[in-house]
Amino acid sequence: MHNNNHSHLYGRRWAKLRLLFLAQNPLCVMCQHDGHIESANVVDHIAPHKGDLDLFWDESNWQALCKTHHDSVKQAEEKSGVVRGGNADGVPIDPAHHWNGRAG
Repeated sequence: MHNNNHSHLYGRRWAKLRLLFLAQNPLCVMCQHDGHIESANVVDHIAPHKGDLDLFWDESNWQALCKTHHDSVKQAEEKSGVVRGGNADGVPIDPAHHWNGRAG
């Protein structure tokens, strides 16, 4: 589930904050985006933290996902480097998207 190099980050503090985050964000954001309602059970880091503690603990970098989306769509995004979705204004959250001023 977690990169072995960073498994030490997923201790008691993470477990406590994860439960709190899921209580406050009980639905999968990707399911909602697709027009479905599904309970979230994974707190995902939107931008992979790769061991960066600031990024790891930054709650604005967290999203609630169901296990299906986390283990399929999200993993494919990370492997391809293309991030799906947009912000509240509809602007793609992928920094490489051409709407964000960079070639994709």
